[in-house]
Amino acid sequence: MKRKINIFTWHIHGSYLYYLSQGDYNIYIPVKTVKTEGYYGRGKTFPFGSNVIEVPADEVKNMEFDCILFQTNQNYLFDQYEILSAAQRALPRVYLEHDPPRGHPTDTRHVMNDPEVVFVHVTHFNKLMWDNGNVHTTVIEHGVTLPKVKYTGKINKGIVVINNLPKRGRLLGFDIFKEVRKHIPIDLVGMGTGEYGLGEILHPQLPEFISQYRFFFNPIRYTSLGLAICEAMIMGMPVVGLATTELATVIDNGYSGFVHTDPDFLIRQMKELIDDPKLAMQIGANGQAVAMERFSIRRFVRDWELLFQLVTKDRLLKSA
Repeated sequence: MKRKINIFTWHIHGSYLYYLSQGDYNIYIPVKTVKTEGYYGRGKTFPFGSNVIEVPADEVKNMEFDCILFQTNQNYLFDQYEILSAAQRALPRVYLEHDPPRGHPTDTRHVMNDPEVVFVHVTHFNKLMWDNGNVHTTVIEHGVTLPKVKYTGKINKGIVVINNLPKRGRLLGFDIFKEVRKHIPIDLVGMGTGEYGLGEILHPQLPEFISQYRFFFNPIRYTSLGLAICEAMIMGMPVVGLATTELATVIDNGYSGFVHTDPDFLIRQMKELIDDPKLAMQIGANGQAVAMERFSIRRFVRDWELLFQLVTKDRLLKSA
């Protein structure tokens, strides 16, 4: 019986880690008493399976892994030297980049420039914008599970799902959100929403909560492709957003959602969705068909399983 590949990584994005954990491998994550970034452990928000295994940070050096997965500059530049042994740092390594450049959008050289590390982007937009140097670079697009709840759209409002939107400002479209809600009934959920929102809805309860809203609105100017968008689409919910970054390649305007760089155009489409529930249902169904193919969890975990098998094949052959 072939043993499972053992991956070590940090808990960075909980929802991404949950979807990643659907693959046929073990994921080891460090945990500290003080829950700083990357050291949260499993937590209580996501229903992780038994293949996500906590390891006390000070015991990581004594563990056997097959591959190290970096997800942030902090992991790559500092964390690995704090908790990994020299032998572990020489293992097959993968760097997963979740975001586009925060500096200059086209001329920012990525800090990871080791040609022995496989570089994975979550969108083709991210890969396009980063200066990746001479590092081997690939893209594994998002994958999400099909929720048990179905879209109803019975609430004549839109919904925005963004954490800490007031603090994150123009980058995530706080000004656009405020302008839109002058014309359209729209709610905001997420941590740190303050007086502008309804507060946090935990990820397991989020699908049922948002499924009742007429449409999902993404006001973000510059980001990667949010998992919340994929999750909304796959349940059959219409998505409205800015035609920037990867989202412009996901939505077929007027068929599977509405995208544009003109917020006034989007406001008109939102009004139409509110006035015409049947249109909203049809747009959502079209978007769901797109998401079922493009963001299939089976495709996602297959891509990761193949990548991990590829980078660890020499090591696994030696240990067989």
